[in-house]
Amino acid sequence: MREARLPRGGPGSPADVTFLQELPSYQSMLRRRTSIGTPDYRSLARSTSEESRSLIDRIGCREPAKPLREYALSIAEKRHLRNIQEANTKCLSGWDQWKQTSRKWWRKCVEDTKALLSCLELWRHDIHGIEGKFGTGIQSYFSFLRFLVLLNFVIFLLMFTFVMLPSTFSRHGVFNSSDVKPPLKSTEAECTIYIVSGTKGLIYFYTYIIDLLSGTGFLEMTSLFYGYYTVDTVSLGIVRYSVPLAYLLTTLAYLSLSLLWIVKRSVEGFKQSLVRNEDQFQSYCNKIFAGWDFCITDVNAAWLKHSSLHYELKTDLEEERLKQRAAERTTQEKIRIYCLRIFLNLIVLAVLSGCFYSIYRATVYSQENISYDKKIKLEDHLWVQYLPSMVITMINFVAPLIFSVLIKLEDYSPTFEIQLTLMRCVFVRLANIGVLLFSLWTRITSCAEPKCETCGYNYKLYPCWESQVGQEMYKLMIFDFIIIFAVAIFIDFPRKLLVTHCSWKGCRSCGLQEFDIPDNVLEIVYGQTICWVGTFYCPLLPAIATIKYFIIFYVKKISLMHTCKPSARPFRASSSNFFFLVVLLIGLILAFIPLGLSMTHIRSSKACGPFVYFPRSWDIIAYTINRFPEVLRKVLNSMASEAFAVPFFMVLCLIMFYFMALAGAHKRVVNQLREQLVMESRDKLFLIRKLTEAQSLS
Repeated sequence: MREARLPRGGPGSPADVTFLQELPSYQSMLRRRTSIGTPDYRSLARSTSEESRSLIDRIGCREPAKPLREYALSIAEKRHLRNIQEANTKCLSGWDQWKQTSRKWWRKCVEDTKALLSCLELWRHDIHGIEGKFGTGIQSYFSFLRFLVLLNFVIFLLMFTFVMLPSTFSRHGVFNSSDVKPPLKSTEAECTIYIVSGTKGLIYFYTYIIDLLSGTGFLEMTSLFYGYYTVDTVSLGIVRYSVPLAYLLTTLAYLSLSLLWIVKRSVEGFKQSLVRNEDQFQSYCNKIFAGWDFCITDVNAAWLKHSSLHYELKTDLEEERLKQRAAERTTQEKIRIYCLRIFLNLIVLAVLSGCFYSIYRATVYSQENISYDKKIKLEDHLWVQYLPSMVITMINFVAPLIFSVLIKLEDYSPTFEIQLTLMRCVFVRLANIGVLLFSLWTRITSCAEPKCETCGYNYKLYPCWESQVGQEMYKLMIFDFIIIFAVAIFIDFPRKLLVTHCSWKGCRSCGLQEFDIPDNVLEIVYGQTICWVGTFYCPLLPAIATIKYFIIFYVKKISLMHTCKPSARPFRASSSNFFFLVVLLIGLILAFIPLGLSMTHIRSSKACGPFVYFPRSWDIIAYTINRFPEVLRKVLNSMASEAFAVPFFMVLCLIMFYFMALAGAHKRVVNQLREQLVMESRDKLFLIRKLTEAQSLS
């Protein structure tokens, strides 16, 4: 009985040591001592006092990797630790003292620079206000919108610096330059005829409106479109600047930059998603003990967050119930539900086929009936011009409604219902762009005459087909902005007035429009995909997208503050950021496909653009390599040979295996840390049991 009492005596007494050695964590450490080494700083800590040693143990090293103010220590502990560091600094040599001082100075400079950049961050105060009133879920949408503004602005700077600026200066005689001249045969002379329609004779005022909305007429031969860039080389002293090569490389550069930027931003969200989905019990604990958003300062937003947490827990319990019910299904029930899902997915495929066929027919009808006759009414001309855009917008509105009805019949869990519906909507929106481009390229490459086959494309209907593809992307961008702006002004705002001021129950029952985060994200991802595809054919499209998203930020902010209410469906900032970037990455990958096919498989226009000298845009790469010195050309050819590719592939495999082994080691460390947390809980139980026994004996 006496041995069960807590030991008495001063710190470091034999009784204390014996008692601490009984802890489960100490016993576990003894068992692993042979496989785990002791950190180096512990040998340094032996010469210090017990208080100093405990402080060094808490920060993990003798020289902290970050400022002391970022550690969870009291003021007295920080002062004591700073005194220890100053005393240790005096014992160092002059070189070591200089390195330590330089390290601290550099760290302070980096912190000051980050603080200055954070003050200059676009919409910083606006986004913080939205976060404080509506939480981190909606804040993540506006942060994502800010990211797209910056991305498009950087893409515009690339195109402006390397393509637009040299071409514009050369056209105005600032630099000596030469224009592209295709080496055509006599049978291909008709391929070079390119007359811009609607720019001659008497021009009415409404014609300028049509040109501004459709990119035709006076806009067609401006720097807005591909056909304007006919400069071949620019002479800057002894340097010869190739505009066609810069045009292609800049396109590859902005696509690569977008890919790297998106992957970099999505890595953090991916790690959080892995941690969150690894253990369901951990997810429950996070919702109950760490689910509250302390950035919220508004009462209504607090109630909304409360209902969101309630909804999340209810959804998790519903998923567990559905999993249990799915596990208890009989064979007949499984066959019935699988047959129903197959049937409903066939309906989904039929809906998608109908949507794609509608876009194809609308595009063909629009291209066949476009006329520049001045006697045609303005509304008739715009209706024909914007018919594909209107059909795509209608499909983007109707198809998600059909999918949301069908998904209820497929008997999936609530989380999987949301994910599957969103992925179907993403596929519809992004595939619509692909179908539109396929419809255009089918007509561009369809040739019925021998001369047309010589040119490689339908030169009569599309003398400068790149500019006309750019016009379609331009119209999609403009029409998408008009729809977003019109919905906010003519639907959300009147609905707010009816719900607020109308006493009729029918108006009040409809309620305010919900600010649904996934739908709003799909809107801007759809527009960004148009920008990626269209920048090659319309180099100023990133500038238009930057202005568009800049205005949309304020439109959505005013709509959220005054005419809409937050969605009742919860959306975490971590999961939403990762979801936004994944959808954006899908859009970027889909943008690579049509651009790659047009550069490598479709013949370039002979009447406009920088690539009239080459059969295809990509051929300028081989042409440039052939003009290199022989030594450099041999090096590049050897890099493209099998003798280089096989060792390079083996090195990549070794690097991949190294990172796989590193990931395994990190996973083992994570498991050890989890075991350490478990042992700490056992230590607490052990101490509580000992304390209870001592109190009962006393």
